Amino acid sequence: MKNVVVVGSQWGDEGKGKIVDWLSSEADVVIRFQGGHNAGHTLVIDGKTYKLRLLPSGIVRKNKISIIGNGVVIDPWALLDEIEEIKNKGVDVNEENLFISEAATLILPIHSELDAFREDSSKNAKIGTTRRGIGPAYEDKVGRRSIRVVDLLSEKNLDNKLAILLEHHNSLRRGMGKKEFSKQKLKDDLFKIAPKILKYSKPIWKMIEEFKKSKKKILFEGAQGILLDVDHGTYPFVTSSNTVASSAATGSGCGMGSINYVLGITKAYTTRVGEGPFPTELKDNIGETLGEKGKEFGTVTSRKRRCGWFDGILVRQTVKTSGINGIALTKLDVLDELDEIKICIAYDLNGEKFDYLPASSEQQYKVKPVYKSFKGWKKSTCGIKKFSDLPINAQNYIKFIEAFVETKVSTISTSPERKDTILIEDPFEA
Repeated sequence: MKNVVVVGSQWGDEGKGKIVDWLSSEADVVIRFQGGHNAGHTLVIDGKTYKLRLLPSGIVRKNKISIIGNGVVIDPWALLDEIEEIKNKGVDVNEENLFISEAATLILPIHSELDAFREDSSKNAKIGTTRRGIGPAYEDKVGRRSIRVVDLLSEKNLDNKLAILLEHHNSLRRGMGKKEFSKQKLKDDLFKIAPKILKYSKPIWKMIEEFKKSKKKILFEGAQGILLDVDHGTYPFVTSSNTVASSAATGSGCGMGSINYVLGITKAYTTRVGEGPFPTELKDNIGETLGEKGKEFGTVTSRKRRCGWFDGILVRQTVKTSGINGIALTKLDVLDELDEIKICIAYDLNGEKFDYLPASSEQQYKVKPVYKSFKGWKKSTCGIKKFSDLPINAQNYIKFIEAFVETKVSTISTSPERKDTILIEDPFEA
């Protein structure tokens, strides 16, 4: 049995929900290992739609264990609202099927306010943050002043930690001309919800070791995409955590040897939400068509996604930086009606060819894509379940992607429906 990590190989929004749902039906344990409630998965099961933000996708299935790891930053009020929302849809959430790392950092109202202050400041270039406090919470974690789940156990301890936290934040707020934050109110608000959060709190690293000994299948679920990784993405237009597959180990408390297969979810074209460079972006009718047919709006924010051609350079790069063993190609059917389809195979920067995306954001904005063109297949691929049944031009497109990004295409999605999937290799059995 193998443990599988699922990551997005582009800028997020690759259609992880459907693939993660399929994999979670096979897994015994599903672990969310990074990010916050700024990204989500949409699952459709037996006609019901579930929009998950913090909860791992295993929560909607019976007899599965769901874990929120130490690498996640948790808005406790948002989490409790999400639990209540999903309970109202008939999903049982309890202390036997949901566990939260005692070491996970909490997102507080002060974090989301700081997020908004910075994004609205005319002095700063906009990053495109979701204003949910993710970045400021990670800053406090690295600065060793964050409030963690375990800190809710002791009022005296929490009081001391809040004093340290607010000394930092209130100095920032004074500098911005904003009102100082009240420690007493924040402490009271946290203690009001503390029992509801602490009942799920566990030493997750210890649980994972027990799962491994009993040979349970573990699915590590990432949020966003590798190109938003704070180290390996299009910095500074990135998220505040590491989204590469290796962060599954640090974000949950297990060794790298616990990870056996990395599946990169990859859209058959490219999208991006928010600000930042996007070499293959299409600001024309084709881009609009991709957005309309692909229903390209964010699960959490409903923000419209920017659309463009498949960028082979970027996906090949994320395959290397994240150790991807196979990709799940999604939304192939969105391309069905196009006469011509293009793939970026190189960048041109002032006459110089690049086979990777330069690290400098200035250069990232300036690179021009070099394309290889393919004839469209002009036939519906929706619902096809065998590779050999795909139109020959669609097969050629997929085979080229596989060869160019230098890893196998293990799964192909041909519609939003879970059953409409071409399975070439099962990650749990590969």
